[in-house]
Amino acid sequence: MPERGAGLHLQDQLEILIQDFRTSAEPPMPVFVVHAQEGADDDAVTGLVRQLYAGQEAHGTRCAAAQDSYEGATEVRRAAAMVRALSEPKKWGGPKAVYRRYAFPRLRLVHAIDDAVAALGDTWPAPEPGSPEAGQDQRQRLLNQLAQQRWRPRNTARWRSGLPLFDMAHILPASLVTVLAALMARSEWYVAVGAGLVFLLLLTVLNYVLPGRAPIFLWLRRESRWFMTTTFLRAADHEDPTEVSLLRPVRSWKAIAARAYDVAEALTAGGEFHLQLCVLALREDLRDNHRRWSWDLRGFKRPRPPMLFLPHADAGNGGIELIRAISDVRSRRSELDPLVVVAAVHSHDVPRLERGVVPTTPDPAAVPPRFGERLRTWHREWAHNLRAEQSPSRERSVLPWVMKVPLPHDQLGPVEERTRHLRASARPTPARLVWALHTLVLVIALLTAGTVMRAEALHDRYCSASVLTANRDTRRERAPGGGTECIGIATDGVRFADWLPAPDPGDEPKALAAGEATPWTVDELEDRIADQNANVLSHHSGKYVTVVYAGPLSADPSDGSSLVKGAEELAGVYLAQAVINKNSSVKLRVLLANGGVDLGHQEEMAEEIAAYAAQDPTVVGVVGTGRDLKSSRATTRTLMEAGLPIVSGTNSATYLPREFANWFSLAATDQWQIEQLGLVAAQLRTPHRRQYALVLARDTARTDDLYTDEQARYGQDMLRRHRFTLLEQRRYTLSGGKPELRSHAQEICRGGQVPSVIYFAGRVEDIDPLMTQLGTEPGCAGTPLAILTGDDLSKADFTAGGQSVAPKVTLYHSALAELRTAAARTTFYLDAATHLPGLRGGNLRYDSPALASGQTALAHDATRALYWAATRDDRPQSRASTWVNLRNVKIEGMATGTIDFTRAPLYGDRTGHSIVLKVVRRVGDGTSKTDVVCRRTAGDTKRLTQKECRIR
Repeated sequence: MPERGAGLHLQDQLEILIQDFRTSAEPPMPVFVVHAQEGADDDAVTGLVRQLYAGQEAHGTRCAAAQDSYEGATEVRRAAAMVRALSEPKKWGGPKAVYRRYAFPRLRLVHAIDDAVAALGDTWPAPEPGSPEAGQDQRQRLLNQLAQQRWRPRNTARWRSGLPLFDMAHILPASLVTVLAALMARSEWYVAVGAGLVFLLLLTVLNYVLPGRAPIFLWLRRESRWFMTTTFLRAADHEDPTEVSLLRPVRSWKAIAARAYDVAEALTAGGEFHLQLCVLALREDLRDNHRRWSWDLRGFKRPRPPMLFLPHADAGNGGIELIRAISDVRSRRSELDPLVVVAAVHSHDVPRLERGVVPTTPDPAAVPPRFGERLRTWHREWAHNLRAEQSPSRERSVLPWVMKVPLPHDQLGPVEERTRHLRASARPTPARLVWALHTLVLVIALLTAGTVMRAEALHDRYCSASVLTANRDTRRERAPGGGTECIGIATDGVRFADWLPAPDPGDEPKALAAGEATPWTVDELEDRIADQNANVLSHHSGKYVTVVYAGPLSADPSDGSSLVKGAEELAGVYLAQAVINKNSSVKLRVLLANGGVDLGHQEEMAEEIAAYAAQDPTVVGVVGTGRDLKSSRATTRTLMEAGLPIVSGTNSATYLPREFANWFSLAATDQWQIEQLGLVAAQLRTPHRRQYALVLARDTARTDDLYTDEQARYGQDMLRRHRFTLLEQRRYTLSGGKPELRSHAQEICRGGQVPSVIYFAGRVEDIDPLMTQLGTEPGCAGTPLAILTGDDLSKADFTAGGQSVAPKVTLYHSALAELRTAAARTTFYLDAATHLPGLRGGNLRYDSPALASGQTALAHDATRALYWAATRDDRPQSRASTWVNLRNVKIEGMATGTIDFTRAPLYGDRTGHSIVLKVVRRVGDGTSKTDVVCRRTAGDTKRLTQKECRIR
């Protein structure tokens, strides 16, 4: 019984090809030409191809069907019109086709040039030989016409040009560059996104809206790059440029203009070139539409190859010429394209296809009896002979890519509707599920949310942050008075002045009084230090050392004086840098590190300094850390483990030089200072008489202040040695930053044992409340009373009325910097008048209000000492060498005298500190007057004596 259903076998063969297409990168795709063995069956073959088309379309294959007729004067023109019709994306696949529609930018570019030539009509003759002017004129007219068409086929809607926005070569790269530039500038995330969107909108408007202009960066589009690089269009003797480049726009534009003109001339000449160029563009577009490793993985999402069905290929619609052109172009090109062609031709048109690979009179003994087996055998033979049939040495009559399939009469039954023949799976591919629009939207939403959350987290944690990155050398911390402060080491443009609270105009007089008469601001000093650093890096690279100033560069909004110490020390560091860089060949670079209000976050600051120093070998040491806190041990240990020596100007801790070999300080220790105050206490003691004394100190249970603990302990020991009758030590607390002294004053003054001497182990900001209580409390008011205290009182300005003493109260305090005696042998004040802002040209003295506290002088001397150790023999020294060289430092002519570390023991206190004992008394007009009891400049190791420190 004869086998029926050749259509099903053809459908199965197509499914085998689809399966091969899914598993192989580029399998060869034949042009199936089916025809009836008997002329009476031609219509049945046509119906069979239509059924195959309907079946493939129903199963999601991208397929197109040609019409029976197309306009054109010749068969080649009609074939070209057929290809042009195939450039409409809607022709390929119905609503069941997977993924988005095809795009045909290359084919549309060819059609645009063809339409431009047609629009010129009779005004487009070929220029006469030897007439270059005519050729240039013709080229310009062609370019003008293409510009009017915007390099698109005529009568194409502007917003449906077949060029998706994200496929334009210039839009996304330009926007990406804009966004990256904004990110590199460390702008806020919304600035970066806004800049990218604005630039994207601008280019979109320029590309689509402006009439009569060629698209921006036309030569960077994918179709233009193909147009310029395909060897199909390149002539060996062409003198015009054929390369395109983003960096050479003029040359690129000339290249594409020249190529368009050459193609236009070839299209005018007619012939097979027009058709073959269209076929080449079609196959290149289809190759691109199925390119697997594209940005959208579209090749993985389209697992079924495109199919072109020609139910009736003849001279009327140009189908025969199209089949010939497809075979010819494939034979000339080395690349494989995914297009499967299934064409039905009438029996009388088969000879027009010339000789195929299937014998016209097969040997009955060699042909399998069943049609399905015969079909598979023919396909294997076609694939086996394909390479040989494309050889130039073979006969020209062969169409290598055409596989003719004769259909016997008994196989022309209808194709049954069933799913068994669907061998290749039609389920969505993993790439379509994972790399799809809805997945992309979800991922973008998650990434956006994550990016925003990360940006917010970075912004909340670090002082300088962008969308994805942050400067990790500084971080945000809570300030004691509310708000946030910036802690760490300032790099990459971070400025601590930007984090200072804006002054309230109503509080300005109070802030000036509390902050003394400093004529400069942290903002000004930071700018000047930054200018010095920039000059060092740009002009003296490789011959400089870096010193880190670590101090309190934050202000408590509730206390205007909290920044005074940092501002005065910073002025001394800058002054040393300016003088050094002006007069020395090895330059000094200064980095600023902030430990917060009163160095409350100095541990975190030390960690950031150590981390930065590990990356920058030019960092040789640290200047500052001028407050003795409970965190001072951990801070010093962190810097010691990083190999960084510390030279402090004002930290008077007794234990630090005894415990840490990297600790060097210009300040006399608390224990030694109090021993010198004992010379005064001895004169206040009346022999053979009970005399009461007590220690009044800050309560440090809830604070980090260790200075007052040391002052209280050593002060109590000193009073005991001088045989005072000690009352119980009293500790006052702080409330809202203010001392609570009223109850203590009442108990001290109203008891039966009123002390004649009080050792005040507190801070300078607490002295005014204490004097107020002692001056008004019965029992103390009008009674002679002596108060002894430490060097923190040197920051008080009694001469300007900032602080005062109560009547009958005499205040004795130590100070760290003896400036008067040293002034005659130093250029410090001349340098300050030259370099410090607000002092330029002034007549400065040791008692000038801006310098009288000694904070600036001590910071200056500490910086000069560290620099001397870091540049021994006039060469930059390593960090370790600097540490060793510090024990050989001896510099004369400094603001406080001679800085001498040569006698400093490895673990212990040195001698030769600067020291001043001062007395403050109230005078008749209610103001206070300060006098010096005795003094020693730095470097003078002679001991103070009671005779020398005689008091009235």
